[in-house]
Amino acid sequence: MELQTQIPFHPSDNPIDYQSKVVLFGSCFVENIGAKLAYFKFQQQQNPFGILFQPLAIANLMQRAIARKKYQQDEVFEQDGVWRCFDAHSELHSASSEELLHLLNQRLEDTRTSLETYSHIIITLGTAWVYKHQASGKVVVNCHKVPQKQFTKKLLSVAEIEASLQHIIALVQEVNPKAQLIFTISPVRHLKDGFVENQRSKAHLITALHTILSSRAQLRVIAYFPAYEIMMDELRDYRFYGTDMVHPNPLAVYYIWEKFKLVWISESAYSVMDEVESVQKGLLHRPFNPDSQAHQKFKTSLRTKITYLQERYPFVKFD
Repeated sequence: MELQTQIPFHPSDNPIDYQSKVVLFGSCFVENIGAKLAYFKFQQQQNPFGILFQPLAIANLMQRAIARKKYQQDEVFEQDGVWRCFDAHSELHSASSEELLHLLNQRLEDTRTSLETYSHIIITLGTAWVYKHQASGKVVVNCHKVPQKQFTKKLLSVAEIEASLQHIIALVQEVNPKAQLIFTISPVRHLKDGFVENQRSKAHLITALHTILSSRAQLRVIAYFPAYEIMMDELRDYRFYGTDMVHPNPLAVYYIWEKFKLVWISESAYSVMDEVESVQKGLLHRPFNPDSQAHQKFKTSLRTKITYLQERYPFVKFD
């Protein structure tokens, strides 16, 4: 008896291993996958400009980074003693405009480097709803709690999303044609937009993305991972959501990660992941008697494991 629908998966022929470098852009679900990659000490970078919910924001960041168009004074603003930028998430802020501009331009440089040199680029689309700043006519990444009357809310059309995705792909292929692009739709529900509005948004994203994927089916460096479908079809139960009933809970994230691992993590990396996890668990160990001989022996063994890992993978660092 089958008690669950299962999405078929097949391992990628261009998977991630410990020599790969991965950069992730997009919605807050990026941080779930990115956190797993970070935990297992893969070479990865997450959202240099913070969470980017919609495709226009991702395309804008990539274009600006590749063009090396630095941020200028008139592109940042002060609010309640804090300087912010409409192109970045609220986590990127500063007490002075100079500091914020330095941070933004450093992150732009980091983004350009990753786009030009990294082996895998993961892009998660969260919503098709955008906010346009009325005074500047610019679609913003984050409203930063600026009064809503200063913005116009709009649902991107399928054609607009397609154009932004085509732009993203073209930008990456121009500077790094061998990079593996992995697209996914975030399983996080944007219910603040409304229940029907959230479904319309996801439908536009899915339609646009799969239109692009179908037209570029011959390109092995462009792929789709069905995180949204896993949540909707395999985990169709509120016990897999957090207390907000919007975000996947840790169990759901782990389940989706295991599917991602099956498809996108090379089997050759599994044994190293086990070694890393052994160290991670060891670092969390809290002894009853820190001065005991047994604990000193445990610490020596843990240091040996770390040294052995770092001899083979110098980029692996533990806190």
